Amino acid sequence: MSHSEPFVFNTERRLVESCGIAARNLGELLRGLPEVPGSSVFYHTHCLYLEHHFEKPSCYNQFSLWVGDALREETLAEKLGAIDLLSFTSIRQLRQAIIDRVEDHLRGAERPLRECPPGDEFRFCKSKSFIMPTGIVACDVPDFIAKLHSVTNMSLYFHLFEAPLRLERPTNDFSFWLLGRGEEDMAIAIDRLDFYRMTLEELRSAIFDLCQRHHRG
Repeated sequence: MSHSEPFVFNTERRLVESCGIAARNLGELLRGLPEVPGSSVFYHTHCLYLEHHFEKPSCYNQFSLWVGDALREETLAEKLGAIDLLSFTSIRQLRQAIIDRVEDHLRGAERPLRECPPGDEFRFCKSKSFIMPTGIVACDVPDFIAKLHSVTNMSLYFHLFEAPLRLERPTNDFSFWLLGRGEEDMAIAIDRLDFYRMTLEELRSAIFDLCQRHHRG
């Protein structure tokens, strides 16, 4: 996406499939993490966010939820759940952060590894994304602001959550484009939002309000 071009709102469709790897305990989870593709790591740390457009679950990280619910390893579950997803600009970094926390926990363990009950295994999945235009295009900044309420939640998710990890850059598609249009304050204000503390509807409203305020100013 070029700074000078109109902003093209894209969306995606996902095909989710099994990686064929399952874990019954932390050792098997640790062995599986380096083997699965990056799309699997992204899927298990983000898919619950997309499924909850209008409500916030206690945690979006499926690794954390499984460790706490199936293995009853509450301390590790809290550490995995506390990983700041916004601090990473690549799946490689995110994967390593998860591995590091599991390894640290295992080094300090003073008892045998717990195994989950049969049927509660962690099954690694991966997703393949098909990116397509929505048909909504913003020619300039006022047009961009006006059309924010017209795009779907999936389009918001694509541009805000996948962009930094997809392109390995420390900003989202909206801020990147706005920065090139001379709207530095607006771009920085969006970057400072904590995306993971809001639903997609709340995030849309927050961005719309920020853009209106900074553009008028």
